[in-house]
Amino acid sequence: MAIAEQIKIVEVGPRDGLQNESAVSVDAKVTLIEALADAGLSYIESASFVSPKWVPQMADSTAVMEKVTRRSGITYAGLTPNLKGFEAAVAANMDEVAVFGAASEAFTQKNINCSIDESLERFKPVIAAAKDKGIPVRGYVSCVLGCPYQGEVPLDNVVKVAKALYDMGCYEVSLGDTIGVGTPLKAQKMLAAVAEQIPMEKLALHFHNTYGQALANIMACLPLGVATIDSAVAGLGGCPYAKGASGNVATEDVVYMLNGMGVETGIDLNKLIAAGAGICEHLSHGPRSQVAIAELAKRGE
Repeated sequence: MAIAEQIKIVEVGPRDGLQNESAVSVDAKVTLIEALADAGLSYIESASFVSPKWVPQMADSTAVMEKVTRRSGITYAGLTPNLKGFEAAVAANMDEVAVFGAASEAFTQKNINCSIDESLERFKPVIAAAKDKGIPVRGYVSCVLGCPYQGEVPLDNVVKVAKALYDMGCYEVSLGDTIGVGTPLKAQKMLAAVAEQIPMEKLALHFHNTYGQALANIMACLPLGVATIDSAVAGLGGCPYAKGASGNVATEDVVYMLNGMGVETGIDLNKLIAAGAGICEHLSHGPRSQVAIAELAKRGE
């Protein structure tokens, strides 16, 4: 199968990115979301309706969404682990919601204190409620290429969890290398196995760059026909439950690579770099995007 001519970028910086950074103000988050929209991102994961006890960085999600000036044609999505979170997302007028499972039993137990099967059962009422309201649901599978607690994760588990989410009604399933330990051929093999059970056009990649492999892993998977990639501006974030897991693959780096391949993303790279530099002014570090670092240095910024 040939590489897709057009790739959809799912921007997860404002949620998956910022949930594992030092807290920033509501205004800084609003500015980031609006700058990403201005750069041409069509899908922005903007909020997380989880318990502030577990993820205090996302406690202001409702306030953020109240202040964001929304643009037509852009999907503003929120993470909803349970019905309470879903109801908060509806109240905040989110366009889409997402649920998240893990392919690792050890990670699921450490993270939400139940088994994989039990965690999947918890999503059924959320997905049913979303269906009633006509709100699309996206599914995440964590630890598809390794787990911080058990190491290797059986491929069968990845396929099982992905298919369960798809069968429950998730219109798209995002496959996450949560701790960034995957390598290209393993990533390719994992995607191929899941694609035997779920149509490729319903799958997305969500790779972290902890070991510097994310772009190589994406590149290995593109020839299989995957056409949706999750990434975070400035390489923000990581996983609060995975010690040492650095940020998501940087959106700037993904867009630069795809531009060089003649693949259309609809994103203005210069505006994207500026959006990342802007949020990093509120954090205690610069962008983790190699492209942003190079371009900003070239401009003397």
